Amino acid sequence: MNTFILLFQCRDQKGIVARVSEFILKHQGNIITADQYSTDPDAGYFVMRVEFNAEQASKATLDIDFVPVAKQFGADWHIYDKAETLRMGILVSDQGHCLADILYLWGSGELKADIPFVLSNCSKHEKLVKQYNLPFYYLPADKDNRREEEILARAVKETDFLVLARYMLVFSGDFLRKYSKDIINIHHGFLPSFKGADPYGKALEEGVKVIGATAHFVNEKLDEGPIIAQEVESVSHKDNRDDLVRKGRNLEKKALANALFSYLDHRIIRHGNKTIVF
Repeated sequence: MNTFILLFQCRDQKGIVARVSEFILKHQGNIITADQYSTDPDAGYFVMRVEFNAEQASKATLDIDFVPVAKQFGADWHIYDKAETLRMGILVSDQGHCLADILYLWGSGELKADIPFVLSNCSKHEKLVKQYNLPFYYLPADKDNRREEEILARAVKETDFLVLARYMLVFSGDFLRKYSKDIINIHHGFLPSFKGADPYGKALEEGVKVIGATAHFVNEKLDEGPIIAQEVESVSHKDNRDDLVRKGRNLEKKALANALFSYLDHRIIRHGNKTIVF
């Protein structure tokens, strides 16, 4: 049985759900799940995720046949074949807790993705990566030489998206344009507060009662891409910086994992600088 996922957004208007349902029925399909949301029923945007079976249809046929439906509503859309596995490249620097969590979830079969490589500017992760029989590439990049062309040479050909699992170098706008695919980052702070370096130190200085971690898409503005997932935990005046870092690492792992599960299952719709996660 072929299973597909439709992500759809357009100006809210009458008849969208009926027309999409009619399209699926025309292809002998059956809707498994349907989620929808309107930013404003009178003058907003309508977004929808529909997962459906269509035994006789192919993705190529659906892509062609859906064009008139999309044109009718002026919609942005994409149909995914659920059987197709995305290729996820991982970049990591010194701290390996997020990398270890991703590899565990992947190795246990929970995180359904292909991992063509793990690339790091810190060689110590090679042993862990090799335990999972995955390719590891050590590239000693730093802020003075980010080695972006070398990363691009591999990433463009081998990945569908990248994960920055505590990769501590900022990519240039030129890199983002040339890669032109999604990049998901984990930031060790509760954005939009405490952007940039040392968010735990800043949180301690400000005396906050909650710390957090944020998984978000990368864009050209530092730590300002659309937020996908966040996790928080209470702290108190008794916590020192080491306590915040320790608590924060668990939040980082959880937020990043949740973002990856949503992304791989095509549950994220980007709308402006926000996301709608079904």
